Amino acid sequence: MWLSPEEVLVANALWVTERANPFFVLQRRRGHGKGGGLTGLLVGTLDVVLDSSARVAPYRILHQTQDSQIYWTVASGSSRKEITKHWEWLENNLLQTLSIFDSEEDITTFVKGKIHGIIAEENKNLQPQGDEDPGKFKEAELKMRKQFGMPEGEKLVNYYSCSYWKGRVPRQGWLYLTVNHLCFYSFLLGKEVNLVVQWVDITHLEKNATLLFPESIHVETRDQELFFSMFLNIGETFKLMEQLANLAMRQLLDSEGFLEDKALPRPIRPHRNISALKRDLDARAKNECYRATFRLPRDERLDGHTSCTLWTPFNKLHIPGQMFISNNYICFASKEEDACHLIIPLREVTIVEKADSSSVLPSPLSISTKSKMTFLFANLKDRDFLVQRISDFLQKTPSKQPGGIVGSRKASVVDPSTESSPAPQEVSEQPASPASPLNSHQSFCVQEVPTASQGLLKLFQKNSPMEDLGAKGAKEKMKEESWHIHFFEYGRGVCMYRTAKTRALVLKGIPESLRGELWLLFSGAWNEMETHPGYYTELVEKSTGKYSLATEEIERDLHRSMPEHPAFQNELGIAALRRVLTAYAFRNPTIGYCQAMNIVTSVLLLYGSEEEAFWLLVALCERMLPDYYNTRVVGALVDQGIFEELTRDFLPQLSEKMQDLGVISSISLSWFLTLFLSVMPFESAVVIVDCFFYEGIKVILQVALAILDANMEQLLGCSDEGEAMTVLGRYLDNVVNKQSVSPPIPHLHALLTSGDDPPVEVDIFELLKVSYEKFSSLRAEDIEQMRFKQRLKVIQSLEDTAKRSVVRAIPVDIGFSIEELEDLYMVFKAKHLASQYWGYSRMVASRRDPSLPYLEQYRIDASQFQELFASLTPWACGSHTPVLAGRMFRLLDKNKDLLINFKEFVMGMSGMYHGDLTEKLKVLYKLHLPPALSPEEAESALEAAHYFTENSSSEASPLASDLDLFLPWEAQEAVPQEEQEGSGSEDVQEKRGEEKGTSSPDYRHYLRMWAKEKEVQKETIKDLPKMNQVRSMVSFQGSHSQKMGDPSFKLQMFSQRQVWSTSLTMALGPDPPPGCVQ
Repeated sequence: MWLSPEEVLVANALWVTERANPFFVLQRRRGHGKGGGLTGLLVGTLDVVLDSSARVAPYRILHQTQDSQIYWTVASGSSRKEITKHWEWLENNLLQTLSIFDSEEDITTFVKGKIHGIIAEENKNLQPQGDEDPGKFKEAELKMRKQFGMPEGEKLVNYYSCSYWKGRVPRQGWLYLTVNHLCFYSFLLGKEVNLVVQWVDITHLEKNATLLFPESIHVETRDQELFFSMFLNIGETFKLMEQLANLAMRQLLDSEGFLEDKALPRPIRPHRNISALKRDLDARAKNECYRATFRLPRDERLDGHTSCTLWTPFNKLHIPGQMFISNNYICFASKEEDACHLIIPLREVTIVEKADSSSVLPSPLSISTKSKMTFLFANLKDRDFLVQRISDFLQKTPSKQPGGIVGSRKASVVDPSTESSPAPQEVSEQPASPASPLNSHQSFCVQEVPTASQGLLKLFQKNSPMEDLGAKGAKEKMKEESWHIHFFEYGRGVCMYRTAKTRALVLKGIPESLRGELWLLFSGAWNEMETHPGYYTELVEKSTGKYSLATEEIERDLHRSMPEHPAFQNELGIAALRRVLTAYAFRNPTIGYCQAMNIVTSVLLLYGSEEEAFWLLVALCERMLPDYYNTRVVGALVDQGIFEELTRDFLPQLSEKMQDLGVISSISLSWFLTLFLSVMPFESAVVIVDCFFYEGIKVILQVALAILDANMEQLLGCSDEGEAMTVLGRYLDNVVNKQSVSPPIPHLHALLTSGDDPPVEVDIFELLKVSYEKFSSLRAEDIEQMRFKQRLKVIQSLEDTAKRSVVRAIPVDIGFSIEELEDLYMVFKAKHLASQYWGYSRMVASRRDPSLPYLEQYRIDASQFQELFASLTPWACGSHTPVLAGRMFRLLDKNKDLLINFKEFVMGMSGMYHGDLTEKLKVLYKLHLPPALSPEEAESALEAAHYFTENSSSEASPLASDLDLFLPWEAQEAVPQEEQEGSGSEDVQEKRGEEKGTSSPDYRHYLRMWAKEKEVQKETIKDLPKMNQVRSMVSFQGSHSQKMGDPSFKLQMFSQRQVWSTSLTMALGPDPPPGCVQ
């Protein structure tokens, strides 16, 4: 490639001159090619350690003049052919021109200008990339592809200098992290290390520090352990490795690959060593953290963040923290974790005002909302730019108008420098709050669809005055008063200040009158419901009357959902539950319906309308409990692994006992999937749900640890799993809520309380208090880190289970051993994933559906099968291999969907490897018939049949019928019905016997029998008797000697002999000699 000329001071250091003329020098890197000796080893080592570009381009051309000591690089090449082409062009086009110049400076200026012109000419047709990767990074990507043989579809994310520990010896080299692979290359004094590991094969990844491996990254697969250390920035490297491994696990889970996010803002000046993919991965990680922190919808994108302070009127302080801006929200998080969190939807903003700066309040910004709340931010670094961004987003934010009409809105931005301008008109719309009736979006609902417009608890619970409930009623009234005071001080609705006091109120219990409202706010479901008016009604209308596997399972579980509660003992509650579950299954067919969703949804319906319960279910399944409710409950298994790990850390003396009993795997799924609703009295479990919507999964883990801690002595004395389950069941059944104003609901586990000793009641609020006192050190960031580690284990374990299930589905008489089948499965799976990586086909994304049976999850197409056929089968030799592979694929593709699964693949391999001679002949014969023949090949066979039979006598008509075997099966079905009915009669058989005389049937009679094996046998057709090999050869010789006088038959027999001699030769053994087919 041509290079922009750069100075080279020492031209001959580490380079060997191969050609030279008065103006140019062609050089080769020492150590490249044959030989090189010790100098070549040293140069190769330096190139690897210093990441020299000579590894990619070991040839170069320099421009020189006779009296100058400075050289200029003008071209480089990765091969001798490439560099020779450039050299010849220079000799043919520049040498004569340069000899005319008198001044060496003029020569150099001309050469440099000419090279720049060539480069510009080559690049003029290239499309501008906008954010093209920097040149240094492109060079590293070329090195990676050349060194590891990667196609262009494999994108490099980043690369790092580090050491790989091989035994106790570190090998210094370069670690390349691509979208789908981890690669390492080292070359030290002739010792080369070349590692390639797929991210989907990694089972363990962690950063640790030991005496032997200080500050290292440990990578583990099923077959090997790798240690990398001596990173310049190990934190950044490990974080990127985590992201890429996590993406690979997501790919195994739901086939979601990594796509570059084109919507992200492009940097004006790209970093020298950071690719666009690395930037996108960093942005994706920040987006995920932002959405998780503030419980925002999944499509929300973080635009930027800046340091600032927020004036909090409840304590009269300026709290330092970070302001986050996205396309629909302004959020604030204090530096202290519990000091203050704030979420301001842009749909609620009415005024954005730049206030006057002062020494006490520099660069202030005031934001007012429809709820008459004003938020004052200060210490903003670039206030003008920030206001402009908010104004741009406000312009794009739709505003709801009366009647449910969505229109555009104008941003009201006030600048103090323009005091004479009229005051902005404030929107007199009332604040959107869950406490108020859902006026706008509920009126949008179609009235024909009967829905529960309020929580079922209000409909099926007698509204007794609080005074009649005694102490419980007084306690409930005090809770309500506390929350109303909190709303007055901290605000109500989406824009409420969320502080440590908010958490304390949640832990004391949410009053039943406010439970639905606060669940919507804390989970983030209210934001999605507000921005999608009428969505639930549309789903209900579309899903009504639709039948699927999910609807069948829903109908089966409807009457098992809290049957003890009066709300679900009648058709109103059952119908509401049916509509919510069916609508969600219609919205998210990937999840559809999973057991335990009915229990959780029934509780949501008690405290909210159908639409509110639906959006709470969306928040639960898609954000707060990711991957919990899919076909393999991966998320619950991941958190089960976290629970086991936390048990080892916090309760080490109990952990080993629990592992021996196998209790954790039994209890944790039911605890986590239903949020304790199925194992604890309803009025107690709902308090845990209160805390869960505010704190997330952390509360569930804390409570689970507290339950084990409270029963430690009894569990240590248990002898089996059943006894331990009884201990925990009795404990959970007696967790009571003495403050509940609802009538007690009979619990399904009441039978577990039977015994001699009366059970000891446990107050739910005391249990929560103990869980926070003993296990409050759990942090959301730590849980996410543990989730990543456990997700690797869980998904790889599920993949191993899938492999074993697929292997067991293969017939025993296939001929391959279990180990061979497992190896073939891994090769088959790798081929599928490779196409998914590099996009060989448009239909790749639809190939793997985790909801399908294991045998159908991985499938390959014809091009992938051809590659496996060429590398694995014993019949792959010569130029006929692609044709044979295509025919074999069509033969194995029974359902004609252009994909074959592993079982079909193995059946074809077995016939070629383990079939006897007759079986191999049968396979070869079928490869010359439809459906193995392509339409073009079938047409050629038909033309050949007409050519050989058009001039033959009437005696040769039986041959024509034999050649009809080459016609498509549809053509054979066109045979007159009289012939088909008479083919099995004795008269027809006698007539054919007379026509053939006393000679035996020829060999094609048996080929016809093999062909009929592919057809459905009819009862009216009798199979002809079989012949052994000797009688078949005698028959062939007899018919051959009778027909030798016919010239057309001679030509036909010569063609047939050529075809069958080829097929017989190929069938003799697994390794036929080269050139077996001419």
